Amino acid sequence: MDRPDSVGRLRTAVSNFAKEWLPGADRWCVALSGGPDSLALTAAAASLLPTTALIVDHGLQDGSAAVAQRARDQAIALGCVEAQVLSVEVGGDGGPEAAARTARYAALAQARDGAPVLIGHTLDDQAETVLLGLGRGSGPRSIAGIRPYDPPWCRPLLGVRREVTEAACDALGLQAWRDPHNNDARYTRSRLRHEVLPLLEDVLGGGVAQALARTATALQEDGDVLDELTTRAAALVVTEEGLDAVKLARLPAAVRLRAIREWLLAGGARNLTSRHIRGVDALVTAWRGQGGVAIATEFTDRRVFAERRDGRLVLRHTPR
Repeated sequence: MDRPDSVGRLRTAVSNFAKEWLPGADRWCVALSGGPDSLALTAAAASLLPTTALIVDHGLQDGSAAVAQRARDQAIALGCVEAQVLSVEVGGDGGPEAAARTARYAALAQARDGAPVLIGHTLDDQAETVLLGLGRGSGPRSIAGIRPYDPPWCRPLLGVRREVTEAACDALGLQAWRDPHNNDARYTRSRLRHEVLPLLEDVLGGGVAQALARTATALQEDGDVLDELTTRAAALVVTEEGLDAVKLARLPAAVRLRAIREWLLAGGARNLTSRHIRGVDALVTAWRGQGGVAIATEFTDRRVFAERRDGRLVLRHTPR
């Protein structure tokens, strides 16, 4: 690979993304970890618009403050107009990876000051995310992977391989931080990256990462259409008491399941899986007087069940 050309490829990717999704932007932020992907993205972004680097220090590793300070210094050297270190406390909800992600995005959302936030996810990250979705069996929404534009989050490098960001850092003389978690076999994504994807590339003759990324794009496009149909259907099936089970049963399965999912989320559900949604769907399509379905929610003082009552799906709350 022509290393200087890697820098141009990143700038082109960010510029094209901005033309499509952020035509009126006059500034933006970049989520900078100090790793090669976010560092290369910061270099490209700072060459195009006034850029603020947001560096999240999770405090989970020895020396994390020094890593964050180094990333801040690199951001300023690359031409960022500002660079902020955001220290966060990571909880334990959902496991260490999920908890760190929740804390990170909350800090970024608070610090962005109304500007869009560029995130350095690459095509390789997209492929790994699709594989995770396939393994969990969570349905097409999960397999659709990472969206390129989910305001305020922007991912201009989803069509770029990780090797390009590595080459860009080399070409610019940037020394990226290497997160030890990325090589830790205790983490599922690390094993996908270093074991599963290389094996698939070898067995299937290459091109697997690109194929998985194309699958994500196709499913996102299909999902957008189904979401629009679901919005229209909601006007017919949503009542003040719940969901009209009779009218819901007449909807196509893909629309019906989405309508149930949105209703559950609006009622406080979290960590929904396909099993939960299809369990509630059985109250519509296989009704035989069965009991309700327990739903995990954001509430700590009560339990929530989805059940069918008088021809409607309702949420029943009981004290813990």
